[in-house]
Amino acid sequence: MVKSLTSHQPGRAIALKLAAIALFTGLSAIIKATSDVVPAGEAVFFRSFFAIPVILVWLSMRGELGRGLRTSHPGKHFLRGILGTTAMGMTFMGLGMLPLPEVTAIGYATPIFTLILAAVLLGERIRLIRISAVAIGLIGVLVMLWPRLGGGDLGDTATIGAILILIATVARGVVQIHIRRMVMTEHTAAIVFYFSLTASLLSLCTLPFGWVWPDPTTLALLISAGLVGGVAQILVTSSYRFAPASMLAPYDYSSMLFAILLGYIWFNELPTVVMLIGAGLVIAGNVLVIWRESRLGLERGKARSVTDPKG
Repeated sequence: MVKSLTSHQPGRAIALKLAAIALFTGLSAIIKATSDVVPAGEAVFFRSFFAIPVILVWLSMRGELGRGLRTSHPGKHFLRGILGTTAMGMTFMGLGMLPLPEVTAIGYATPIFTLILAAVLLGERIRLIRISAVAIGLIGVLVMLWPRLGGGDLGDTATIGAILILIATVARGVVQIHIRRMVMTEHTAAIVFYFSLTASLLSLCTLPFGWVWPDPTTLALLISAGLVGGVAQILVTSSYRFAPASMLAPYDYSSMLFAILLGYIWFNELPTVVMLIGAGLVIAGNVLVIWRESRLGLERGKARSVTDPKG
């Protein structure tokens, strides 16, 4: 009998998820700290390339190295790499133009855009509760962006940063849709590994556009960004071995606490009231989606227990 690789340990799952979120937020802070010196394409390279050794060691320890390097659809991985690298590059550019908490808050809109894109691209039906969630989330996005876009000065640095982060958020929604299709045929380990590999190669295309040789401190920060990103990816992936995604999803919003803390300590930044109101609306829309998905999961479970005589 094959032993299951998963078990129900919610405390351990929550600890892993929170640790991953703290590291991802720290990664964003590192990129922001180096943004005045290092171009976004170069930062993408360090973030992706130095995550590869961490991922390879993790796959080897789990005995999944073969699956992590095996793929039947390299084209799907390449497309995922293009989309993900584009989103990462725009996010890194935006981090140099906006406060860390604001970048974090706008990023919360990804599940909202994923819902919209799922309806458009996959034909998924969106009923009243999901429509309400989308509406609430989009209002929140407008509230957050209005101080940046309402003035009409599209050449302002902060306005450009807000536009970049918004586009990156939509791109991540497209990535989520693409990954939904990929997981039907590709192992998670392969998706993780080939994204880091593809992003490393694609980022090299920006080499002619002004890469710099970083000083020792900046170089150490950039390398640590890759290592931290690799560890964070492992932690968040591991957390789902001990609890369902629906239970862990609300903990994503702890990133705002980490962003506010790091933003204040490292960059002397504080979130505005308008930004917090907008973020609260986006979070409310996402929580409504999470609640609906958990209810649907319970209903499907009950249906299986009725129709399955072994249940």
